[in-house]
Amino acid sequence: MSTMLFVNLPVADVARSRAFYTSLGFRFDPMFCDQGTLCMEVNEGCRVVLHRTQRFAGYAASAVADPHTAREALVAVSASSRAEVDRYADAALEHGGSHLRDPEDLGFMYCRSFCDLDGHAWEVLWMDPSQIPQDTDDSAA
Repeated sequence: MSTMLFVNLPVADVARSRAFYTSLGFRFDPMFCDQGTLCMEVNEGCRVVLHRTQRFAGYAASAVADPHTAREALVAVSASSRAEVDRYADAALEHGGSHLRDPEDLGFMYCRSFCDLDGHAWEVLWMDPSQIPQDTDDSAA
């Protein structure tokens, strides 16, 4: 079995979060969803697990940070194109998400960011590594 990544985040309202992320095109693994937890499939190797805040606090074994006032994480997801970046970000904003930063366009990379309904910061980015500028300054060698 290959290594998987599970990002766990607290949410105030599980049903509201399901509706929000469904509107962005994410699907959920019903085997790992219940009244207090949603397991959102990002890809074969990554899941975002959304726990009702009280349940998350039990797993975290500490107080839960308020993402509306401080960042506990910035979750970044790659997209297959610039248009897909825009689709994700536009859908998030249309369904109750909030603006985090202005879009960033470096030519080889394009990203947009938003906060979800619970204030968690998300970034969606597209990158074309073949377009990364090469350092042509030979004096550094």
